[in-house]
Amino acid sequence: MQPDQATFLLNAVYLPGLKNEQGLTKRVIEAIPTDKGDYRPDEVSKSALELAWHIVATEMRFLDAVAAGEFDFTPTPRPQNVRTSADIVAWYAANFEPRLEAVSKLSTDQLTKVVDFRGMFQLPAVTYLNFVLHHSVHHRGQLSIYLRPMGAKVPSIYGESFDSAAARKAAQ
Repeated sequence: MQPDQATFLLNAVYLPGLKNEQGLTKRVIEAIPTDKGDYRPDEVSKSALELAWHIVATEMRFLDAVAAGEFDFTPTPRPQNVRTSADIVAWYAANFEPRLEAVSKLSTDQLTKVVDFRGMFQLPAVTYLNFVLHHSVHHRGQLSIYLRPMGAKVPSIYGESFDSAAARKAAQ
């Protein structure tokens, strides 16, 4: 990857994409009722809070890896004080922006450095931002289908949801 390609991907594609998707992910996590975080659609599924934590912790892991030029696979357990969806959103908001800022300041050498991911991929650091975007979108989709069975409303994601349209019509 050429330096100008890495800079283009970072500034024109990945940073705007991450910022946009982070807001959408926050909306879905905020929609989890604080008393329903243990909901899971099946016994083999993660609970709503486990899935929400998986999304946000993985984003931090990938942002850290891009900035550091290597992955740290030390487990990231949910802190004891993060007990509800509101707590996860607050943690996410506090941790996302500083990491995104650090990534935005990386040199082209750092962005193009080849980084190993578990021996499966050896790619330029900047390309892992695409991985984490897809990962978050995938799991956010899973989480959004938990909402109605929990008795929650599905927020708009890439356009109005049934629930957001009903709320808009009721407000008119």
